[in-house]
Amino acid sequence: MDENLHQLQTEMRNPASERLDQMTALEIVTLMNEEDHKVAVAIKRVLPQVAEAVEQIVQALSGGGRLFYFGAGTSGRLGVLDAAECPPTFGTDASVVRGIIAGGAQAMTEAIEGAEDSHELGRQDVREAGVGQGDVVVGIAASGRTPYVLGALEEARARQAATIALSCNPDPDSSKSADIAINIEVGPEVVTGSTRLKAGSATKMVLNMLTTASMVQLGKVYGNLMVNVQATNQKLRERAKHIVMQVTGASYEEAARLLGEAAGDVRVAIVMQKTGLAAKEAAERLARAGNKVRAAIEHG
Repeated sequence: MDENLHQLQTEMRNPASERLDQMTALEIVTLMNEEDHKVAVAIKRVLPQVAEAVEQIVQALSGGGRLFYFGAGTSGRLGVLDAAECPPTFGTDASVVRGIIAGGAQAMTEAIEGAEDSHELGRQDVREAGVGQGDVVVGIAASGRTPYVLGALEEARARQAATIALSCNPDPDSSKSADIAINIEVGPEVVTGSTRLKAGSATKMVLNMLTTASMVQLGKVYGNLMVNVQATNQKLRERAKHIVMQVTGASYEEAARLLGEAAGDVRVAIVMQKTGLAAKEAAERLARAGNKVRAAIEHG
């Protein structure tokens, strides 16, 4: 298989950067910027598949399932990063969206030789994560043929989980083991084969779409405000107050009082102000509405 590596779009030489080592700093970053513009265009071509994946994820999470990312190297790190951003942004439990990288936590900061080449390790990590029916597994590989990711997708499918393959090449092997294939054709990299560049950017942009659109549809955003934010530091505590102010028109002092009575829960504070209920009753109303703020306010 390796003798065909050069045939992958992401491994080909980019004619625009063949003189890269002779360019000035400004010429290099200008070229990189021009190449990066192609990423959003490439993603636009696969938006129907991305939307289909979002619908699959929403269906799974609505039924109590989980979302898993499996990847190696840069792809794995991006999956771990996107998963780690969900609890503070959307208030999800850390078990709901998980990123698993070939070679484990050590692989986040250093290369683990051979981990990505192990088909069985991908299968083993899926088994150890307890993936099963009702879950969604996203296999991330820029090449679309990383053995660890192929093993993970195959094991997930065998365990009746929904499967999504995310790659940056046309018609990759990973598509054969997935219910939904998202193949973003970003073309050759500025530095030949360095898929942490355009392929990495494209991957993170699509992961952002998967989790953000899913969480919006699950009611974790009101308007365009992150009402499920976990106010774990001063910046986020101030953001929480301003969200309450923006939704309800309350003063800064009133927002602070509402949040204090709501134990810091922005959703409860909003429902309190909008309905006139005390914190306990507002929380109960919110729960009856599936923890969706708009439904709690408009339908009780």
